[in-house]
Amino acid sequence: MTPHDDSTPISDVAGLSAPARRALAGAGYIRLEQLTTVSAAELLRLHGMGPKALGPLRQALAERGLALAGEQA
Repeated sequence: MTPHDDSTPISDVAGLSAPARRALAGAGYIRLEQLTTVSAAELLRLHGMGPKALGPLRQALAERGLALAGEQA
């Protein structure tokens, strides 16, 4: 995988809890690249997503030069 490969499945994100994975999958988010169109506030409204889940997601996105909507990469 290259550093800018943004097709990583969310299920591969290390440190992401099972409830957060289920919340994202239930909302239709299955790939990291999809999260560039959604804000942290929107993610936090999903049942099962909490502030601790944002850390691993932000880290995984940053490693690929990406960020959540409204945030700097």
